[in-house]
Amino acid sequence: MRQSTPRFATRGFGGVLLASLFLLSSCQVSPSPPSAPPVELLKPTVIQSFPFDKSSFTQGLEAESSDTLLIGTGQKGQSRVYRSTLAGQELQSSPIDPEIFGEGITRTDSAIWQLTWKDHQLIQRDVDTLMPVRRLPLPTEGWGICHQESGIYYSDGSSIVRRLNPDTLTVEEQVNVTQAGQPVPGLNELECVGNDIWANVFPTHRIVRIDSHTGAVTASVDASNLLSHADPDPNNVLNGIAFLPESGHFLLSGKRWPQLYEVRMDPVSPEN
Repeated sequence: MRQSTPRFATRGFGGVLLASLFLLSSCQVSPSPPSAPPVELLKPTVIQSFPFDKSSFTQGLEAESSDTLLIGTGQKGQSRVYRSTLAGQELQSSPIDPEIFGEGITRTDSAIWQLTWKDHQLIQRDVDTLMPVRRLPLPTEGWGICHQESGIYYSDGSSIVRRLNPDTLTVEEQVNVTQAGQPVPGLNELECVGNDIWANVFPTHRIVRIDSHTGAVTASVDASNLLSHADPDPNNVLNGIAFLPESGHFLLSGKRWPQLYEVRMDPVSPEN
């Protein structure tokens, strides 16, 4: 009786090679996931400080010019938007209904926009008088807000930032903010700078820089070196970011902080 010979053995080395190639080609090889971008570690270096209204439960901070600020405050019965000089002189003020808790603010060329916390409203205000003009519905709570050419971005305390269409003010896109693939919750006050969004992480001393297109955190700021000098209260945390384009510096403050810091964002040295 003739012993059967394995099929591939009768074909020699070429048969073995072809069989191996066939097996390799039939395997599904998944592409490697894109690596997370490196996160730059930063710290604020204080350039100078300015007096600030210690009664302001600061929710939004915006630099209108090198010497003029817009501030939005919270708490029911105390929420308002006011205009102030950098030296702390109040110029104008406009409250909202006492039952509404105000949140972040931003200014476009034609309007000032203020969020409300649990009322799901976006309030449009007149640039000159600060008075409310109209109210628009939001699908979620409002926390922080800023704007780029592509639209208005706002946070709701989660790890999601939503983009509103600049014309219709309806939600056009939502961006999931992540670091090393993990969501970053607690996003609060926002400041748009170019294609980046800087965000306070409530209730910490941390600020993150976010790529507004991908949602990836590209920098993390430890601002624990900033002294609040506020009365003891767990609510009196860091909150309020304003960019100064002339110098590239930032203004930082907090809820009921009696001072406003002008800071430069510096890389953290390896020895630190």
